[in-house]
Amino acid sequence: MGLSLALEEQGVPTVPVHTHVFARLARATSLAGGRPTLRNCFVPQPVVGVSAEVLRGYIHGTDPISKRPFVQEMIEALTEPLSDADMKGASFERSTPRLLEPDTEDNLRRLFIDQHWTDYLPIILPTEDRVEAMLKGTRQPRDRIVGRLRPTAFRESWEFDVEKVAVNAVMAGARPEYLPVILAMASSGITARSSSTTSFATLSVINGPIRQELGMNDGIGAMGPYNEATATIGRAYGLLSTNLQGGSTPGETYMGSLGNWLAYTACFSEAEERSPWAPFHVTEGFKASDSTVSLFFGGWYTESGYGPRETWQDKFRRCLAAVDHFVPPLIVMDPLVAKGFAELGWSKEKLIEWCAENAKLKAKDYWDDMAIQTLIRPHAVAGVEPFASRLKADPDEEIQIFRPEDIHIVVTGGETQAAWKMFGGRYALGGRGQGNTVKPTILIDDWR
Repeated sequence: MGLSLALEEQGVPTVPVHTHVFARLARATSLAGGRPTLRNCFVPQPVVGVSAEVLRGYIHGTDPISKRPFVQEMIEALTEPLSDADMKGASFERSTPRLLEPDTEDNLRRLFIDQHWTDYLPIILPTEDRVEAMLKGTRQPRDRIVGRLRPTAFRESWEFDVEKVAVNAVMAGARPEYLPVILAMASSGITARSSSTTSFATLSVINGPIRQELGMNDGIGAMGPYNEATATIGRAYGLLSTNLQGGSTPGETYMGSLGNWLAYTACFSEAEERSPWAPFHVTEGFKASDSTVSLFFGGWYTESGYGPRETWQDKFRRCLAAVDHFVPPLIVMDPLVAKGFAELGWSKEKLIEWCAENAKLKAKDYWDDMAIQTLIRPHAVAGVEPFASRLKADPDEEIQIFRPEDIHIVVTGGETQAAWKMFGGRYALGGRGQGNTVKPTILIDDWR
């Protein structure tokens, strides 16, 4: 779609081809990209894992959206002059009122639900008084631009200010003192409501003194619904991502097939005082006295285990081979696990290097993946390492699927069980070394 929009800007007639499940999204993206007249053609879903004969049948068959012969639809889209229908929606109203008309509490709650402004759990209505109280949690002016968000590439980025973030923080039930953390998350440019069909979520990790200032829980149930700060901060991040990026509506601005319940509130803090290793933010170049939030895009898979037991290396190898090899793991360890590794002589850096060296797949299995083919293979073909070497490997040759810088470890938990989990957790959208400029660890202190 992005290439099609670029070609249209240069005056080259273009017709992108999509599968039919993306019909509404394709049209919305054309509009958001400033090309409402961009014509789209459609073939049936799926296109992955089907035979060449089936794919050829799509082309010789009927467009499932227009119900017309696909080839005829394509030719006419490229050659027919623009009609009044093509020009419909070339401009649209972008403003929304700052305030709603007064109404009953029940009616306003129903309005928020009907407009898809909530996560469908009860919200706190953002009255003027409540928003004013929330804004007292920061010294930043209400009209300061915080950042921009969008649900996926090639969609329009929406810009928003401090007040709009405060509105969503109120809705989530957050306290004013939580607002700097929420503002930092919002400023990242990383959405908590990605529109990927893979149903990603974004995990957030809090480090530094603010954990104790806000009474965050890094003990028993650290990743569960047992702490007001982590629950409402994570929820506010999700709500603002929905409302300040242009929506997160299934079939339009959200295309995750299965969805992801981690998207409700995937926020936790690190047990820095009970870890044998340096805190995560310190390993990323911040001072121990800094308060930060780090964002990990993924949340798609979970592998788990206990230890380190005598056979931990075999267990880790199996888990590393089983994870989605497009999304590197964020390994979250109970302090008992981290201390166990430290007693065996493992530093965090040494353990990460071991994981990278032992995360292996046969090349044919690595490349037999839709995300790898569409998002990694172009870099490999262009000669970008280490992807180019992976592409050159023999099909049955075992290749390393992660680099040390792809894998991260965070310590949290109540020390009632030596448990660990591997979550899908890419530290930056698109990955390091692929032209990505997103800074995934943000200094909260800048937003106090």
